[in-house]
Amino acid sequence: MKLLFIFGDQAVGKMTVGQELAKITDLRLFHNHMSIDFVKDVFGTFRYSIVEQVREVIFEEFASSELYGIIFTFMMPFGEQKWIDYIEHISDIFRKHNADVYYVELHAPKEIRLQRNTTENRLTHKPSKRDIEHSNQLIEEQKYRCISEEGDVPFDNYFKLNNTNIPAEEAAQMIKERFLL
Repeated sequence: MKLLFIFGDQAVGKMTVGQELAKITDLRLFHNHMSIDFVKDVFGTFRYSIVEQVREVIFEEFASSELYGIIFTFMMPFGEQKWIDYIEHISDIFRKHNADVYYVELHAPKEIRLQRNTTENRLTHKPSKRDIEHSNQLIEEQKYRCISEEGDVPFDNYFKLNNTNIPAEEAAQMIKERFLL
């Protein structure tokens, strides 16, 4: 069993790289908006406590399955211990089933992320991002620090990748080779 986190800022390409990685490995993709948009559809609003519960069930069931592994993507705010704790919690769910856990941080400048914010793939798979004006505003406001600094990442099996000029297929191949997936 394998668990691969892909985290980074909004519109950095987490889901797209995850999609490409799923194509060239036996890993399954669970991007964060699969749970976020599901809960929003059911309840009409974002309810993080329910999103967490949905994810928890999926992680528990997946970790105890015979499947090869899963990719989980999400925006990672650095400088807040609660997010490191959250990652550790998810990792522990998988580790109790003897899973190998890997961590990938993607980063690219705001200008690139604004371009990626309007791609057809993103808008197809993330309904809550279809309000482009609002989504661009969130990128412009930069509410959280989503690029790690020295000492922010306490994990082994960690790979930080500037994917500004790297196509998603190439980034996925680099991750596959780095962790022998």
